[in-house]
Amino acid sequence: MTVKHPFHRPRRLRASDAMRRLNREVTLRSADFILPAFVREGASEPREITSMPGVMQHSLDSLVEAAREAADLWLGGIMLFGIPEKKDAVGSGATDPNGILNVALSRLREELGDSLLVMADLCLDEFTDHGHCGLLDPNGGVDNDATLEVYREMALAQARAGAHVVAPSGMMDGQIAAIRDALDSEGFKDVAIYAYTAKYASAFYGPFREAVDSSLKGDRKTYQQDPANGREALRELELDLAEGADMIMVKPGLAYLDVIAEVAAASPVPVGTYQVSGEYAMIEAACQNGWLDRERAVLESLLAFKRAGASHVLTYYAPYAAKLLADLPPHLREFA
Repeated sequence: MTVKHPFHRPRRLRASDAMRRLNREVTLRSADFILPAFVREGASEPREITSMPGVMQHSLDSLVEAAREAADLWLGGIMLFGIPEKKDAVGSGATDPNGILNVALSRLREELGDSLLVMADLCLDEFTDHGHCGLLDPNGGVDNDATLEVYREMALAQARAGAHVVAPSGMMDGQIAAIRDALDSEGFKDVAIYAYTAKYASAFYGPFREAVDSSLKGDRKTYQQDPANGREALRELELDLAEGADMIMVKPGLAYLDVIAEVAAASPVPVGTYQVSGEYAMIEAACQNGWLDRERAVLESLLAFKRAGASHVLTYYAPYAAKLLADLPPHLREFA
């Protein structure tokens, strides 16, 4: 019997490390990573978050140390989340110049200048005693338009504190237009808006709730996106772009790679994603049990976001991944 040998041999392009390196479509670099960081009002030292091993609720001093390391590692930026000592129904700590998030922004700009992009989460959930991302109406629902007025104030407070980038994550209709108008009207035309364009009502946020001492009861399904929907993200993209978003985000990451790919294909501005707390916790749990190789699992997951079309990734692994990339052993060089 004559065996017909294949004419097409894609394996030729996988035959050696040098050949694979030549034809690699996507690589990683430290500037691709943004470090999410939590700063706790009144803290004198950092405290580890039990569901996110290795991730801290920072004091102001330890936050500065983490930001300096991020700058030294050439990370793309640091995204700040504030944890106030007191909360109220209107999230007043979010707009207070002396609130923990705004104080932390000022401190980082004072210490680091423009050596690292300082970004601020723009949302009320950490500051409200009900844990929702906006003001509540008399029936207990989130009042979209009243919330926009607070978002305007919050954006201005963050810009005055020194934020290079504000990142509205509340999924309120019209939030980008309201924030852009507020910033421009007060002369903050260079402050960029990183829009959470497609933020899903996901189960993967669980550890984050611990990280910010969330007061939420119930869920956010009336304003965050339904996990079953993909096309809806493209409508949100169109609206955010029309309203003035400079960068856009899909959140979470790994469970929504298809959405990242579709949004990236349609977007004329940079697209990011967020490797959220639950994704981090799953990898860490598997690694601590010896079920995964941490180095390869972390870099492979980050590579998946880039392959799907993300320009940058918010990840708690940012410093860890950057250090790996700075001094890659031979068995990890396929990632760079």
